[in-house]
Amino acid sequence: MKNKNLWRIVLPLVILAVLGGIWFFKNKPKDMTEQAKPPVNADFALHAKSIDLEKLKSYGLPIMIDFGADSCPPCREMAPILREVNAEYQGRVIVVYGDVGRYPKLAEGFPLEVIPTQFFFTKDGKPYVPPNPQKLRMQQFLSKDTGEHVLTAHQGYLGKKQMLEVFAEMGVGNAK
Repeated sequence: MKNKNLWRIVLPLVILAVLGGIWFFKNKPKDMTEQAKPPVNADFALHAKSIDLEKLKSYGLPIMIDFGADSCPPCREMAPILREVNAEYQGRVIVVYGDVGRYPKLAEGFPLEVIPTQFFFTKDGKPYVPPNPQKLRMQQFLSKDTGEHVLTAHQGYLGKKQMLEVFAEMGVGNAK
């Protein structure tokens, strides 16, 4: 009789534990393991408290610097895309996010008018020159003194599809 009562208590607990384990493994975030991995190089970390553009250019990789803030709704929409792209393209493209709400000095030297704004550089460290700037709403900034092309930017929300299109135009293939 005692064994029967014990099984009435133990069996439902075992079933709940198994179901809970199955639910956890089916519903855990897919990028949970990716977030735990540190970047290949600390300079390739997504979130920046400072940006040394010359050092980033020295790696010989295309670069995208996104300026935004936590208070900006389109910036918050882009956050998971930036995390995903940074993880997928680690070591092939440098993706940096600068929160100008927290660190306003990050944008010094950049003609930042609105957030989010992304700046693009080729693997040679030169400003990206889009074949069709109007298609992706790209702006090209020229030096007032020399007329030289110094920056290429996209202002506003940039979805993953468009981001990867720019990467492809800069010679970066699909993610691993």
